[in-house]
Amino acid sequence: MVNQNKQINRREWLKTTVTISAGIMLSNIVFGATSKKNPTILIVSGWQDVNIGDIAHTPGLLHVMETFLPKSKIILWKRSNGEEVKKLLNKNFPKVRIIYGGVDSDKNVDNNEIMEAFKEADLMIHGSGPLLVGADNLASWMKHTEKPFGVFGTTLETPNKYHVKILKKASFIYTRETRSVEHLRKVGINGDHVAFAPDATFYLNIHNEEKAASFLKENELEDKKFICAIPRLRYTPYHLFNPNKNGWSDEKIREVEETNLKYKEIDHAKLREAMIAWVRETQQKVLVCPEMTYQVDLMDELLINPLPEDVKPFIVKRGYWLPDEAASVYAKAHTVLSLECHSPIIAAANGTPFFYLRQPEDTIKGQMYYDLEFDDWTFEIDETEAQQISDQLRIVWTDYDKAKEKLAFSMKKVDDLYKEKTAQIQKLMLD
Repeated sequence: MVNQNKQINRREWLKTTVTISAGIMLSNIVFGATSKKNPTILIVSGWQDVNIGDIAHTPGLLHVMETFLPKSKIILWKRSNGEEVKKLLNKNFPKVRIIYGGVDSDKNVDNNEIMEAFKEADLMIHGSGPLLVGADNLASWMKHTEKPFGVFGTTLETPNKYHVKILKKASFIYTRETRSVEHLRKVGINGDHVAFAPDATFYLNIHNEEKAASFLKENELEDKKFICAIPRLRYTPYHLFNPNKNGWSDEKIREVEETNLKYKEIDHAKLREAMIAWVRETQQKVLVCPEMTYQVDLMDELLINPLPEDVKPFIVKRGYWLPDEAASVYAKAHTVLSLECHSPIIAAANGTPFFYLRQPEDTIKGQMYYDLEFDDWTFEIDETEAQQISDQLRIVWTDYDKAKEKLAFSMKKVDDLYKEKTAQIQKLMLD
């Protein structure tokens, strides 16, 4: 329910329609809207393409919309512009119009296609992410329209003043874990319109069965007879593959590299122990695979080379992939063990149990696992002994049906939350 004391009077602008001609200057237009039973929603999402988790946010949210708001027309304003991901989205969501373009310092957009989307859309939604990544996109929407906007499944940890100014005008703010709700309260943002809705990746439904089947067959990975292991450094080394060293200072880079060096063996030794227990006790394989591009070059060093010689013949490697193939492979895996946050979610979306080995540097987003009652499968890496991970894995493979029931229970909670929150969005657009 929208907090009426803090929101724009929607009834006034919903009665107003403003039309424009192509020649009107873009920077001075204010669009109104009309109440619709079949609304158009503009989604801003797609922050980067070097991470299957970040890629998965977008198709996940598109599937949420098509499931619970099936009569809505969707326009996707995609931030990243990778060709492979573009093809992936076009293939799986042919009805969704995808637009691209930036926002300048005056919060004007750089092409008329975006302005036409502003005119057509009744609502704008900021998709899942680590923070208000699309703040400028929302600010442009606010400048050129008086129509509502909201945030869906996003971590909002200690938002800065710019983000707070925008969020205070939002009609709904659905954070992907409950701790963000607390952070918003501290900066004066609270009300019924602020609530928990899990990361949209939980609704990822795209697959590449053909590519996955070929890989599984080639490597003799049988259905539910292998586990997956995903590495991660404490800090993603963005300075190594982003322009201008990701804008980091020399001091920041030094902190990142020193922290990664300090913990990489400690963390991955705990994951390796579970891999060893699985291989020796089940005589079944382990697929070592990445969530981010940089991890491909680290898999041997961190997870494979240090293994005992009797275990190494059971190890299979996979290079970087897209989330559709990963989803198809995870669906066939017995269990997914990951130091990354989103491979477990992709596994869960495909009915596969998972373990999330959470590093404290990986933001507060890991709280969502506790919010969804995945406590037994969430391991705070600094507080976890290797034996605890192996013991819990043994429990899962000993009573796999019980593990799948546990997963189904929490995924029902995800369904219920998405259904509830999209119903509130629908009501907002019809109010």
